[in-house]
Amino acid sequence: MSTLTANGSELYVERRGAGEPLLLIQGMTGHSLHWGEAFLTQLERDFELLLYDHRGAGRSAPHEGRFTIADLAADAAAVLDGLTIDSAHVLGISMGGMVAQELALARPELVRTLTLGCTYSGGPDARFTDEPVVSELATAILSGDAELRMRTGWQFNVSPEFAGAEGNFEHFSAVAEQYPIALGMVIAQVQAIQGHDTSERLAAIRAPTLVVHGSADQMLDAINGELVAGMIPGARLELLDGVGHLFFWEQPERSAQLVREHVAAARE
Repeated sequence: MSTLTANGSELYVERRGAGEPLLLIQGMTGHSLHWGEAFLTQLERDFELLLYDHRGAGRSAPHEGRFTIADLAADAAAVLDGLTIDSAHVLGISMGGMVAQELALARPELVRTLTLGCTYSGGPDARFTDEPVVSELATAILSGDAELRMRTGWQFNVSPEFAGAEGNFEHFSAVAEQYPIALGMVIAQVQAIQGHDTSERLAAIRAPTLVVHGSADQMLDAINGELVAGMIPGARLELLDGVGHLFFWEQPERSAQLVREHVAAARE
């Protein structure tokens, strides 16, 4: 566990496991613990995991001011450069998937394989979060009620079946409560996401790409996974039936297996 300076920001970085390097890029409001121990334990058997927290999130230093998804991709590249990693497999989910897209486009030499989960390309055909969901989430965030914010986010990020199963919410909230994100950073991340559009550039990605999406995703409809996979040459889409946005929480073993198989196939 350590910190490194990336484009003027002090970022928290952690390495665990053994094998080829796998850079994990978290989504909006997420930090490195949000991957869930069940998923990370599965992955670290085959990979050296490179975990980091976005600027202003988790255990990284506070950050002021606006930024773009491309800026966050530059941070990701700086993490690899700072760790003297010539190239890595890259897994990005949600906003982190947008960051991973920009990383693969800006620094293709750093990306051995690309796994994009529950993410979005922007552009005229993409489907952003439905307005009723955005409205309810915004109301919860602005309410100042931590319990309401947590429960509202939970219900939209996983499938109803998983949300209602005993112990799942308590497990997730225990992780999320450790490093709450400042409201100003939430707004900055939303602004970055709103400006994201790789739709006319994804055809330039040459890294072997796997796209994973849950069919019951309420945050970013599964049509986005289909669009992203269709725009990247040779990309494969894995649609998880009945699974919500945080597919790696709902199906950690299956999700890790998909990454493992994707990397193995790229070696052949």
